[in-house]
Amino acid sequence: MEQPNNNIKLVSKKNSRVILPNILTLIGVCIGLTSIKFSFDGNFQLAIIAVIVAGIIDGLDGRIARLIKGTSKVGKELDSLTDVISFGVAPAFIMYFWTLSELGRLGWLISLIYVICVALRLARFNVSSEAEPSWKDNFFEGIPSPAGGVLVLMPLIYSFSEFQLFNPNYKIIVPILFIVISILLISKFPTYSLKKIVVPRSATIFLLLVVVLYFGLLLIYTFNTLIISGFLYLSMIPISAIHYF
Repeated sequence: MEQPNNNIKLVSKKNSRVILPNILTLIGVCIGLTSIKFSFDGNFQLAIIAVIVAGIIDGLDGRIARLIKGTSKVGKELDSLTDVISFGVAPAFIMYFWTLSELGRLGWLISLIYVICVALRLARFNVSSEAEPSWKDNFFEGIPSPAGGVLVLMPLIYSFSEFQLFNPNYKIIVPILFIVISILLISKFPTYSLKKIVVPRSATIFLLLVVVLYFGLLLIYTFNTLIISGFLYLSMIPISAIHYF
């Protein structure tokens, strides 16, 4: 009589490790698509928050995949497709419903240009990431799509913040910002990449404190914190270029 084979498994250990990051990625795209629904309903505050949550998930899924050794080619391609939706299509629709629609066809053209630049930037990233590792891996070519998605929302975020230092003309500022961010996305301007940052063990507790403090501020003073973060990131762009060269 044959003994049953107890080694048969429906899902391998490798596949089980791959599933979790991909689930997070799919949750992120669902949240990104939901932000479009919020903006269509005129609830722009929730639309912004949805994009930010999608950005946090985008930053976690890759790190979790590398931590549990669950990286895969499918996950890489899925992550790029998710970025196009969450940080390309979603911000473009949000800003179009908010103010770009008032520009008519020109507003729609600006939205299309931005989404195309996000897609081109991600396609270039996928190709360049297959190159041999070097010190240049500490830098991106152009700004990453999650940063671009948040930066184009800055005028809308400013309108909800408490930093009402001046009353900008959004019909002029928003199109200009869209064009500038679109150019930065597809440019080869070096910007910092935090994916491979190494933190000394002695500084881990301080890093955790800073992260907790930042997310605390983000929960309590959401739009004020986002505005300050956006300006700090923009100020880091020339510094990263100087460091690179």
